[in-house]
Amino acid sequence: MLKTERRHIISIILGVVLLFIDILFFFETAWFIPLIVIAVTVGWSQYWIDFFVEMQRQKNLEVRFPDFVRYLVGAIKSGMPMSKAVLHVSKTDFGALNPYIKKLANQIEWSIPLHKALMVFAYDTKNPVIKRAIATVIEAEQAGGNIEDVLETVTQSVIEIKKIKDRRKASIHSQVIQSYVIFGVFLIIMLIVQNLVVPYVSSLGAPVGDTGDVTEGIINPLGGIIEDVEFDYSSFLGFLGSAQAWFLSLGGIFLMIALIQGFFTGLVIGKLAEGKISPGFKHSLILMTAAFFIISLSQAL
Repeated sequence: MLKTERRHIISIILGVVLLFIDILFFFETAWFIPLIVIAVTVGWSQYWIDFFVEMQRQKNLEVRFPDFVRYLVGAIKSGMPMSKAVLHVSKTDFGALNPYIKKLANQIEWSIPLHKALMVFAYDTKNPVIKRAIATVIEAEQAGGNIEDVLETVTQSVIEIKKIKDRRKASIHSQVIQSYVIFGVFLIIMLIVQNLVVPYVSSLGAPVGDTGDVTEGIINPLGGIIEDVEFDYSSFLGFLGSAQAWFLSLGGIFLMIALIQGFFTGLVIGKLAEGKISPGFKHSLILMTAAFFIISLSQAL
């Protein structure tokens, strides 16, 4: 769920201000459309930053959770019941986990049942790995199993999951770099086709005439596709109409191809690097922003 704070409002206002500046000073220039994407990016920047910060927080939680469980196992082995062990361990620094462990200890001090406090702990972290681990611990605790063995197994499982993720990320790093390079080459090819090949093909044509009249025409090699659209800056509605026509032209088609390519390339990179689609939105944002700016600016120039 999106949370709107003061910094979010400031970024949105700044984006709107940049948009007005773009309309007032760059309306009929080559920078008009590229600056629109910059204004939109600035307006939504804080929400994207929150998304990236949350991803990093989840990684930090997964890194420190095994340390917390190991300390808990050590306290239980020393003869403490699990509730007392949690209170004892809560005095240790576990980085990103500290606020959640403090809340867990406070709930136990307030005589909240251990399994309920653990469920709240897992829910607050919003981390799937921690949720699965805590669910296993709760089931073992309620079934009367050996809690020490369960915690050690959970710790080993979390550590193995982290090692697998790290190995995958290390092995896929070169492919991530290659994907960015390939997308850069793709943009260069798009620019060459758009600015050199298409104008050359459009200039090709064969004279067509009747034997009687001197009626000449040109066969359009591109068929019925409009190569270029001149934007109407005389009115806002005129601009919208020309923008709609532009999306159906070769320029709009090239831009859509680049944006679609950037979006799905980013998702693939995220899936390869992290094993999940959601981290790919970060790469998609970067690639799509670069594609929009470069393609639209080259078309305007």
